[in-house]
Amino acid sequence: MELFLAVFIMISLIGVSNVIGRFVPFIPIPLIQIGLGILIALLPAGIHIELEPELFFVLFIAPLLYNDGKHTPRSELWKLRAPILLLAVGLVFITVFVVGNAIHWMIPSIPLPAAFGLAAILSPTDAVAVGALAGRIHMPKTLMRLLEGEALMNDASGLVAFKFAIAAAVTGVFSLPQATVSFLIISLGGLLTGAIIAFLIIGLRAILRRAGMEDVTMHMLIQILTPFLLYMIAEELGMSGILAAVAGGVVHAIEVDRVETSIAKLKVVSNSTWSVLLFLLNGLVFVILGLQIPHVSNIIFADPAFDNLEVIGYAVIIFAMLIVLRFAWTFTFTRGSRLLGKYKEQSMPGFKMLVLTSFSGVRGAVTLAGAFSIPLVLEDGSPFPQRDLMIFLAAAVILLSLIVASVLLPLLSKKKESADTAEQEQLDRQVQIQVMTAAIRAVHQESGDENEAAVSAVIADYKQWIQEIRRNGRGRRNGPHSHEKETELRRMALAEERECMLDMLEKGQISMENARQFLKMLDQVELILANRLHFWKMLFKVLWGRLQITVKRKEVTFTKLSASDMELLRKSKIRTCEAAISELEKVRCRENEQETIHVISHYNHMLDRLVRSPKVENHSDSRFYDQKKELHWVAVQAERNALQELYEKGDIFRETAGRIRGIIREREASMYEQDEMG
Repeated sequence: MELFLAVFIMISLIGVSNVIGRFVPFIPIPLIQIGLGILIALLPAGIHIELEPELFFVLFIAPLLYNDGKHTPRSELWKLRAPILLLAVGLVFITVFVVGNAIHWMIPSIPLPAAFGLAAILSPTDAVAVGALAGRIHMPKTLMRLLEGEALMNDASGLVAFKFAIAAAVTGVFSLPQATVSFLIISLGGLLTGAIIAFLIIGLRAILRRAGMEDVTMHMLIQILTPFLLYMIAEELGMSGILAAVAGGVVHAIEVDRVETSIAKLKVVSNSTWSVLLFLLNGLVFVILGLQIPHVSNIIFADPAFDNLEVIGYAVIIFAMLIVLRFAWTFTFTRGSRLLGKYKEQSMPGFKMLVLTSFSGVRGAVTLAGAFSIPLVLEDGSPFPQRDLMIFLAAAVILLSLIVASVLLPLLSKKKESADTAEQEQLDRQVQIQVMTAAIRAVHQESGDENEAAVSAVIADYKQWIQEIRRNGRGRRNGPHSHEKETELRRMALAEERECMLDMLEKGQISMENARQFLKMLDQVELILANRLHFWKMLFKVLWGRLQITVKRKEVTFTKLSASDMELLRKSKIRTCEAAISELEKVRCRENEQETIHVISHYNHMLDRLVRSPKVENHSDSRFYDQKKELHWVAVQAERNALQELYEKGDIFRETAGRIRGIIREREASMYEQDEMG
C-alpha cells in the first residue's frame, strides 16, 4: 500500500507541475518537478524511495531512449556522425582524465580511480533533460540534433568508463588495453544486439499479421515490451543495454516508414499510448530525482567531517570545469573541422554557438542513478571511500547544470521580436490561423452521426473567422497595449450591461431568477476575459457574490430555463447590448478609436444575431445548442494546446503567445455569450 501511495503521489505531482508550468512558463517543467519532489521529501510524512540503479535504467531510461532513437531523424544523425562521436566518445574520455585528476587533486580523500569514476558518471548528458529543456528554449535546429545524438550515445561511453573506473577502485587492478577492447565490444555489441532483436520482433509481428492476428491491443503490448526486452537481453549478454534500446528505436522507425496501411489504426493507438507513457516516464524521472536530493544532502550537511560551504564550492568548481572543458573541446575541433555539419553558407560555428553547445550539456537522472550504483564496500570489505560525498557532488552538478541552462540558454538563444508592427501583425495572423486550424481538426475528430449539424456549424464559424483574418489582416490591433485597452472596454461594457439588468429588475421588468441567470452569465464572461493578474480577483468576487445569494436565498437553483424564459433573456440581452453600445460611444476618443470600434462591432454582431436568431422551440434545437456549446469548448482547448505547443517548441515567443491567448479569450467569451443565448 505504501508503494502504491508513493506512486500515486508522484504521478499527481506530474499533473501539478504541468499546471504550475502554464502559470510560470519561464521555469522549465523539469525544475518544477524536481522542486515538487524535494518539497514532498521534506514534509514530515513525506515519501522516500530508494533509487535502485538497475531498475531505474530498465524502467525509465530504456523506453525513453528507445523513443528518442525512434523519433530522431536518421539522416541528420548520420550527417552529424563525426561531431556526435567527438562529443559522445572523445569528450567523455577527455572529461574522465582531466576532471578525474582535478577531483583527486582537490579532494585527496577520493582515490584517483574513484575520482575517474565520478568524472565518468558526470560526463554523459541526459537525453531526457536535453529534450525537456529544448521545449522551452529556442535553439538552432542543428544544435538540437547534435545534442540529441550526443545524449543518445554518450550514456554508454560514460557508463562503461564508470564501470571500469569503479572496478579499478574496488579491486585496485586496471588495464587500459583490456578496457579499450571491452569498450568497443560492449558498445558495438549493444548496437548490433539491439538491431538484431528489433528485427526479430518486427518479424514476429509480421508473422502474426499474416496469420490474421491484427488485434491492435496485442501489437501495442509487443511495442511497449520491446524496449525492456532490448535492454535486458543486451545486459544479460554483457553488452550495452542503453545502446541496444537506441538501436531498437532506430530500427522500429525504419519499420514505421514501411508499415502497411492495413494497420494504420495501430499507428494512431501507438502514438496516443506512447504519448501518455512518455509523459509519465519523463515526469517521474525528475520527480524521483527531486525525492533523492534531500536525503543525499542531509547525509553530507549533517556530517561534521564536512564543511558545507567547502563541499558546495567543490560542486561549483567541478561544474565549471565541465563547462570550460566542453567549450575548449568543441572550440578546438571546430577550428579543424565543421563541428555542426557541412554548410555551404557558413564555414564554422560562431562563438555564440559554441557557448550554447557548452551550456546545453545538462546532466540528469542517469548521472544520479549511476552514482547510486557505486558499491558500499571495497574488495577487502572496507567502506568505499567518500561514497556519500561522490553522490552529493553528482546531485549538485545535476541541479547546477539544469538551473544554469534554464537561465542562460534562453538569454543566449533568444531572438528579439521584431519592432516592426507589420511583421508582428503578420506573425500573429499566421499563429492565429495555425491554432484555429488545430481547433477545426479537433472538432472534426469529435464528429459523429448525432452531432453532425453542430460540427458543421462550429467548423463553418472557424472557417469564417480564418477568412476574416486573411481578408482584413487583423492580427494585432494598434500596438502592444491594444489588447489591454480592448479588454478594459469589454469590462466596462459588461459593467454597463450589469447596471442595465439591475435597473430592469428594480422596475419589475424581469424576474429575480432570470436576472440571476443573466448576471451569472456576465460573471462567467468576465472570468473568461480576465488575464492572470485579474483572474483571482474576479474569481473571488464571483464566488463571494454567489455565497451571499446562497445565504440570503437558500432556495436558489440554477435550473435549465424554459423556452419562454430564454426568449425573455434574449430580449433583455438586446437591451443590455444597446446600453453597452451607448456607453462605449460616450468614451470613444482618438486614443481608443480602433479598440472601441472593435468592441462595438462585437455588440452589433451580437445584436444582429439575437434579432435574426429563431427561438428554441423543441428538444432537437436544444440538443443542437448543447452540442455546439460542447464543441466550442473542445475547439478552444485545442487552440490553447496548439498555442502552448508552438511556444514550447520555440516557434513563438512569450509576447506573441500572450497576445494570441488574449485573442482566444475574446473568442471564447463571444462563443460563450452566443451559446448561453441559444
